[in-house]
Amino acid sequence: MGKILSGGKQPQDVALQGAILLYGVGAGEFSYATAHRIEVGDDGRPVIGAGTPLNRRALIEVVRQVAEASLPKGEFLTPNVLSITATAVTWWCPPGHRRVFFACKELGERNAVVPHPGLVFQASSDGFSVFALHGDERPEPGDVLHEPPYFNTWDFGAVCIGSARVPKQIDVSSIPGWEAGFFNSAFTHPNHGSKRLNYERGAFAFWKDMLDGRFTDYPKEVLLSMNCTLDDLIAGKLEK
Repeated sequence: MGKILSGGKQPQDVALQGAILLYGVGAGEFSYATAHRIEVGDDGRPVIGAGTPLNRRALIEVVRQVAEASLPKGEFLTPNVLSITATAVTWWCPPGHRRVFFACKELGERNAVVPHPGLVFQASSDGFSVFALHGDERPEPGDVLHEPPYFNTWDFGAVCIGSARVPKQIDVSSIPGWEAGFFNSAFTHPNHGSKRLNYERGAFAFWKDMLDGRFTDYPKEVLLSMNCTLDDLIAGKLEK
């Protein structure tokens, strides 16, 4: 069992169903084909079963089905969408107030509605990531990305999904599900790696002050630049 990107975007569970063997007198010269069912061997592994000749019509039908499944699917682009590629969707979350949840020894089990900076999210075949913005408007390609000032994040914006419930799909319609998976999961600890925010008394003190309602607006002075831009993220130039 594995996952593929259907339509370039949606990961779906698939299982090996069959195989086509191509024959010819030389490399890249195909003149005959056979179709084979996949059977389960004595050790539980898939094996190629006996084959039958594959005629022209059947071969065309197989290619047609695969081609249709691989075609990009049209989607309505909402204003928050920044980029769509064959393997990723990137979007903007405007600054605002949203509830956060914590479950850790230092802060206990707490939740509160707190201010957030503008954020850029990306869901891709490589994982889920989030970045902070200094500006309040929809970002431009040259805008600088900042470290996500949250627990449960790795370097280069990678989100530690853990037990969070996130969509299997990577498309525009699944954006609310990805955001819910991030905001509705409990932050448990700062991950190892780069410093995520600049606060005199550290990350735990910052989030305690946030949960206690010290800030009515997000204090942007705590944001740390990553020295890369939105364009770098969309172009896949960030290190992983």
